[in-house]
Amino acid sequence: MFEKIFPANYIMALSKVNLSMLNEIRLRVEQPIVIMAKGESCYLGPHGATLDKNDALVVGKKELEDIVLRSADYSMYAINDQLIRGYLSLEGGVRMGICGEVVTEQGSIKTVKNITSVNIRIPHCVKNCSLPVYPVLMKNGCVENTLILSSPGCGKTTLLRDLAMQLGQRQPFVNLLICDERCEITGMSEGNSILHIGSNCDIIANCSKKYAFENGIRSMKPDVIMTDEINLDDDIEAIKNALTSGVKVIATIHAKDIYDLKKKEKFQDIVKDKMFSRYVVLSNRNGVGTCEGVYNENLACIYV
Repeated sequence: MFEKIFPANYIMALSKVNLSMLNEIRLRVEQPIVIMAKGESCYLGPHGATLDKNDALVVGKKELEDIVLRSADYSMYAINDQLIRGYLSLEGGVRMGICGEVVTEQGSIKTVKNITSVNIRIPHCVKNCSLPVYPVLMKNGCVENTLILSSPGCGKTTLLRDLAMQLGQRQPFVNLLICDERCEITGMSEGNSILHIGSNCDIIANCSKKYAFENGIRSMKPDVIMTDEINLDDDIEAIKNALTSGVKVIATIHAKDIYDLKKKEKFQDIVKDKMFSRYVVLSNRNGVGTCEGVYNENLACIYV
């Protein structure tokens, strides 16, 4: 994928980096390129990773525009719906976050122009990373309704991927439905996925959670729905509908810890209704994906 969007000197530099460890590539106009590998940041120089800022590759305005244009297959119009949401979904579940000048018309966002920075996030499958918490999320052979929370970049989606694989292997007759709104969980591209879950998994990709939940429940009769980055304003009704239909839900949300989660508007409704019986808190304290604890429906810690 990088060969498709980056100039030759960037490709040469990245060839000296262990891509299996690469999490992010940050490009800002007239600034050094910053990469993150295994949760640690450094610069990208002509000969690979470097801590020397003076040796780093610097992104020009025209270079950045060309990278975004190639990522859009040379049609900015075709990707405008994604652009106004601040990101592009690329091959293999790679996500390109975008910042620039927002163009509005009568209060509505029409597009983003004069792009000044992008953040390319690369997904990875980390096999068996969910095994320490897997038994805590099960009860009488059934998975508990689970909400995984952390700050951005601390392993929520990675844990969710491995949970999908573990359920697929350990519960072969449990029907999984993955609602993959931005194609980040499965890396779905042209019908292919970076996940190899098994024959019991169905995937609805590149659509809203409302659509995926409503149509998935109606047409596929899932036992468990898995989804990433829920929004308490937009997605709670869809989740409630799933739970009252007898479907288990495993989801993720942005929050540093339980205390941050409590501050979110509408979260008290979740606790009052006991929508989730397990809350998994992750951090990068001892590396990305550090489990800080698992909490029950009353927000009492039951596993560290």
